[in-house]
Amino acid sequence: MFFDQTYEVILGRMITRVRESFPDLDTREGSVIFFALGPAAREMAAMYRDMDALLNETFADTASRDYLILRCAERGIVVEPATSAIRQGEFSMDIPVGSRFSLNQLNYVALERLSAGVFKMECETPGNAGNLESGTLIPINYIDGLAWARLTDVLIPGEDEESTEALRRRYFDSLHSQAFGGNIADYKEKIHSLQGVGGVKVYPVWNGGGTVRIVIVDSTFYQPSTMLVDEVQTAIDPVQNQGVGLGLAPIGHVVTVDPVSETAINIVTAITYQPGWDWAAVQPNAEAAIDQYFTDLSEGWADTDALVVRISQLETRLLGVNGILDIQGTTLNGSAQNIILDADSIPKRGSVNA
Repeated sequence: MFFDQTYEVILGRMITRVRESFPDLDTREGSVIFFALGPAAREMAAMYRDMDALLNETFADTASRDYLILRCAERGIVVEPATSAIRQGEFSMDIPVGSRFSLNQLNYVALERLSAGVFKMECETPGNAGNLESGTLIPINYIDGLAWARLTDVLIPGEDEESTEALRRRYFDSLHSQAFGGNIADYKEKIHSLQGVGGVKVYPVWNGGGTVRIVIVDSTFYQPSTMLVDEVQTAIDPVQNQGVGLGLAPIGHVVTVDPVSETAINIVTAITYQPGWDWAAVQPNAEAAIDQYFTDLSEGWADTDALVVRISQLETRLLGVNGILDIQGTTLNGSAQNIILDADSIPKRGSVNA
C-alpha cells in the first residue's frame, strides 16, 4: 500500500537526493530548490493516493459498490432489484381489476380478486416502504358504490435494492460453496432470489430418497404468508406435478415448502421507572425494543441450528428505553431460563406484564 507516501515524505526524499548529488546547493525551506520540488511532491502524493484507491477497488472485500458490481458480474451475479410489496386490500364491494388507490404517499393497484371484496394489491413504489403502513385506502378514480376500502396484510413483502454488503456477502458465498445440480447451496441460491424470501433452511432426504423440505422466512423476517409459501412452492416444484422438473428443482426431487413457525414469548418482569414514568408511558417503546430484538434474532435464523431468546439480551434492550431505570426478575413463558426455540421457529412477542 502507498498510504505512507505523503507529501512530506516524498519531498524529504527528493531533497535528500539533491543534497547527495549537489551538497553545495541550498535546500532549506524557502530556497529555490525547495519551491521547485514542492509542486512535484504534492502531485506525486496525490498520485499515490489515487493508486491506493484504485488498488482497493480491485478487491471484492474493499471495492465500492460500482466496482463490486463489476466484480460480481464476472461470476454471473447481478444486483437484486427493488421489488414491490403485494398487499391485501379489503373493500365494501368487488372493484375493477386495475383500480388505483392511495394511502398517504404511496399508491396501490388492484391486481387480482382473491374472494368477495378481497383483492391482491401491488404497491406502485418498489421497496420496503410498501410493507409498512396499513389503513384506509382512498380511490384515485371514482368507483360507484364503494363505501370503504382498507389495506391490511402483507402477502409478499417488497424489498429494497440489494445493499452493497449483502451483494459482497453473496459474492463470497459463491466462492465458498458451489451451487450445482440441486445441492443444498443450489436450493438456497435459487430460493433466496425469489421475491419476499429472507432466509431458507434446506432439509435433504427428509422423508426418503428424492425428497427435500424447504423452510422459509419472509424478507421482513416474520412468518411468511400462505400466498408467499404457495408461490415459492410453485416456483420450485409445483404441487400438481411434483418431481417432474417443471419448477427450479431437478427432475426426481419432490420438494415441500413450509413456513417458519412462530413461538410466542410471554414476558413478565419487574421494572423500576425513572421519576414521572410508568408502564403506560414506556409500553410502546418497550414493545418496539422487544420486537427489534426478536427481529434481530430472526435475521440469523437461517444460519443457526436453533435460536436462543436470552433474558440478559432482552433486559439490555429494555434498559435502553427512556423511562426505565432498572429491571429484574424477568421470566420467559413462566421460566427464569433462556428459551431455546425449535430449529424451524422464530420468536414472536406474546404478552408483556411489567
